[in-house]
Amino acid sequence: MTSVLDLAPVVPVVVLDDVADAVPLARALVAGGLPAIEVTLRTPAALDSIRAIAAEVPGAVVGAGTVISPAGVADAVAAGSRFLVSPGWTDGLLDAMKASGLPFLPGVSTTSEVVALLERGVSEMKFFPAEAAGGTAYLKSLGGPLPQARFCPTGGISLASAPSYLALGNVGCVGGTWMLPGDAIASKDWARVETLAREAAALRG
Repeated sequence: MTSVLDLAPVVPVVVLDDVADAVPLARALVAGGLPAIEVTLRTPAALDSIRAIAAEVPGAVVGAGTVISPAGVADAVAAGSRFLVSPGWTDGLLDAMKASGLPFLPGVSTTSEVVALLERGVSEMKFFPAEAAGGTAYLKSLGGPLPQARFCPTGGISLASAPSYLALGNVGCVGGTWMLPGDAIASKDWARVETLAREAAALRG
């Protein structure tokens, strides 16, 4: 599979409370040009949502986010996830993600974590929480001593701030939720989600 970082400029970070919303939401995102969809394992509906998207939305590359344990890795793989994303990492979690055979983005927010992952042969990472951890200035600073590391910053990024992240040489894509407004999901306004996804997909650094 192509690197998760290269599928689209924006990876929607999806929190689903109702499995019935999973397929129409994913179809709207894919139609808008955002095929990589991160469904976070924060709700009881998450794994069934991943299963439904994997089975019913051929254009979607669905992955699991908020993967924080080896058991979470196993559950995500069984549900049909095609990539894994964690907010942080431990040796045990990293080993499980590597063993899964899926592309994965372990989360980092410090220089030492980046160096430790590079030492373990991992060069693609999630930078989280992006805005709180230093934003574009921090990532730009990392590019000098650690040019081999590439990132998907996530956390507090908006349509307005995304271009400044995407302009950085060490950023492949950003993660965000702004194309998934709560009121649109509550009212099942999938056309609005598709419009916002198309706007996000058009972003380039």
